[in-house]
Parts: sequence; structure tokens; C-alpha cells
Amino acid sequence: MKTFPDSPFSRWPLAAGLVLAGSTIFLAQPSLAQQPVLTPNVQQYVSVAAPIVALTHVRVIDGTGAAPREDQTLILRDGNITEYGAAASVQVPSDAKVLDLTGKTVIPGLVMMHEHLFYPTAPDHYANLAESFTRLYLAGGVTSMRTGGNVSGYGEINIAKDIKQGKKPGPWIDATAPYLQGPGLGITQMYELKDAADAKRMVNFWADAGATSFKAYMNITRAELAAAAQEAHKRGFKITGHLCSVTYREAAAAGIDNLEHGFFVSTDFVADKKPDVCPGQGVGMAALAKVDPNGAAFKNLVADLIAHHVAVTSTLTVFETFTPGQPMPPGLDVLDPILKAQFEKRYAATQGNTRSMYPALFAKDRAMELQFSRAGGLLLAGTDPTGGGGVIPGYSNQRQVELLVGSGFTPEEAIKICTLNGATYMGRANRVGSIAKGKQADLVVIDGNPATNIADIRKVELVFKQGVGYDPAKLIASVKGEVGLF
Repeated sequence: MKTFPDSPFSRWPLAAGLVLAGSTIFLAQPSLAQQPVLTPNVQQYVSVAAPIVALTHVRVIDGTGAAPREDQTLILRDGNITEYGAAASVQVPSDAKVLDLTGKTVIPGLVMMHEHLFYPTAPDHYANLAESFTRLYLAGGVTSMRTGGNVSGYGEINIAKDIKQGKKPGPWIDATAPYLQGPGLGITQMYELKDAADAKRMVNFWADAGATSFKAYMNITRAELAAAAQEAHKRGFKITGHLCSVTYREAAAAGIDNLEHGFFVSTDFVADKKPDVCPGQGVGMAALAKVDPNGAAFKNLVADLIAHHVAVTSTLTVFETFTPGQPMPPGLDVLDPILKAQFEKRYAATQGNTRSMYPALFAKDRAMELQFSRAGGLLLAGTDPTGGGGVIPGYSNQRQVELLVGSGFTPEEAIKICTLNGATYMGRANRVGSIAKGKQADLVVIDGNPATNIADIRKVELVFKQGVGYDPAKLIASVKGEVGLF
């Protein structure tokens, strides 16, 4: 298959930018996205809607990893950034709606790569919460996201379409098909693959249905993964994986594009691992706990992943909820009271677990992610609102940025991981993921300076998506106390 020079990690662009001619795939030049006409259902959450908007005297963290720029002005016109520079040098149009943002910071809209529209409400059961979750993601500053697995079939594909058409509020969504999973996990909402031919059939069925991404899961075989990757790439799509039966090195050889959960779920270091058999995530983690992040074995794995252009997604937020000593996660007050109490009970039990391996493992994985990034790997970020609960969309995305800083990244680097890196992986970096003249006006206004105090990342005052400013407080209020019901 032909590859493209968009970035060293973008071997296959998303289908949104493809033109198919015979058996050859050409990358079409993307056009400017048109602002949708918003329905009243969406307009109720909008606080800034004007043909021309001027954000004046604002600090800009542009998503490239560069130092903040003080006293800047941005002109937003028809959903795009048409002017950007020092406030003294940018002419503000006389008919612009002017927002004086002195003392505040603008960052790119977050581009998050392991999000879900479902949540655990009972053992081995996940409720589809797309309506409430999409509002929370947007309220938290997420303007683009990939769903990292799907248990509702057409639900995620259809809500992605509704958001794009202005019928519902939420981020732009790269909708992942239902999991590509083999027998053995026991989750009744998941289909179990029969063989490699069945994996190909699944990819084509869901690509035809409108899915734009694929995810391999814990009990897939190497043959099934390779077949799915090959078929996805033929269609111009990418495939990621939360693996166990297949090692990271095997997955890279099979053509996977992305690996989920940092290195927590790697089974590469299990000494007696059998081919195509998941030894158990606990066994894999116990083996990983013995690996030196600075040792030759781990560095060799990192080099292999980078050589195969495989990105890695950090999801520290979900593992934080398993780790004694970590603080209560933010945002629990939006949950249905029963779900809130359910997680609080689980959190208390976690804090009392004096034999947990997670404190050491949590620190080790953070060091490994930092090592992977410093070696030149493309580190992405997501939050994974599954596990045992407590990972709340929007709030968790902000928390993920904080946790990356705690891992050793600078605030500017952490913001880049959560913005431009995701856009680069998805082949959309020419439109979103950073702040520059000509790019789409996906922006987050923060009351503070996350470059000096990363906790300010939580102080989101306004979220622009395609130049339309949404009110986070209204979005959160619309679901508060009811998340878990819809």
C-alpha cells in the first residue's frame, strides 16, 4: 500500500480525505469544513455565535509544544482563524464581537484518542450514555475524539453524524466499530470472531455502515488481527488495540497503527506466553512490573514500535482509579446518585488495599510512556471511561493533561500530546490540533495559565468548535445528577 508523507506516523489517512480510483488510494486536499446550521437543541448551549469574533489580549498556548505567547489577538471568521498575532499588530474588524480575554489562556480544542460513549453500570455490562457523555466531553474542552471501542453498534455512528450536522452538541467523532474480539471474555455485548475471514467480514460490514476506525481486543488472534488490519487499510482506515493474546511486537508486525493503555497491557515480557492466548492482564502486569524502563529489553521494544510507526495511547486516568494513594477523580457529582455511591464504595476499597501492585506499576508505566515519547514515538492521550467507573468525560480529559505533567512532561508538551499529536495520528493536523492562521477555530478559553499551574486546565470558561462558543456550565447543568440514565 502507498504511504503518505503527512507525518512519519500517518501511514494511512482517514477515509474523510480519500479519493478511490481503481486499487490506488490518493490523499485528497481537505476543504474547509462548513459550519453546520445548529438546531435549537444545540443553540441552547451556545453563548457566542457571531460571523466574526475577536479574542483579544489573550495568552496563547498553541499546541505545538512552544512557549506561551502573551497578549495575542485571534480573529475568528466563518469557523476559522483568519488572523492571529500580537494584539498591537492585529486589526480588529469594526463589526466583530470582541471578547477581552486579558489574564486568560487559549489552547487548541483537545483531540482525545481513547474515549467511550458507554459506562459500567453493572458487572460486565455497559450502558450507552452517548447523549450525556458528548455534552460532557465538549464542556471539558474536547472538540475532536475517537471512540476507543463500541458496544452500541449504530448508536455511535449515528450520533457522530448528528453532531456533524448540527443536530446535537458534542465533539467531532471518529466512530470506532464494535470490538474485534475472540472468544473468552464473556461480555455479552461483544461479538466473537470465528477466524481471519470473519475479521475481514466484520471490518467491511462496519466500514460500509459508517464506522471510521477499528479496535482489536484482548482475545483476538494474530491471524485475525493481521487480516483486520489489512482490510482496514484497504478501506483507508486505521486500527488500534487493547491487546493481551497478541504482544505489542506481534501487533506491530501485523500492521496495527496504535496500541492502547500505554504499556500497562503489554504481554511482551511474559516469559512463558503461549501464542494467541491471553495469559491474563494481571499476569502481563506482574511481568511488566519487573521490567526496567531504561533497560535494553524495553528500549528494544520501543525501537521496534517506532520503526513500525505504531503510536501509543496513554490512558492514565482509568488506571489512576485502580491505584491506592491517588485522589478521588473529578466530576463524580454529575453521575446518577446510585452510580456515584457505587464508585465511592469501590474507591474506598481501593484505598484500603495495602497489597496492590498498582502504585509501583502506575509509576513504571508513566516512566515508560515518557521514555517512548523521548525516543521519538508518537504518544497520544485518552481517558477510557470504563474500568470500575469514576472516569467522567470532560473532567477526565483535563485530568489526563495534569497526569502527563506529573509524569515528567512540561505543560506545553502535555497539551501537545492531547491536541496536535492526536490530530497528527488522525491525519487532521492541517485543520485542528494547534492554533495557527487558516486552521479551524477549535479553541478552549481557560481562566488562568496552565503553563505555570497545570491545574488551571480545569478552569474552562468557553469552548469554541468551528468558531461557535459553547458554555460549559450549561452543558454540565443539562446532565448533572443524571449521567447513567441517558
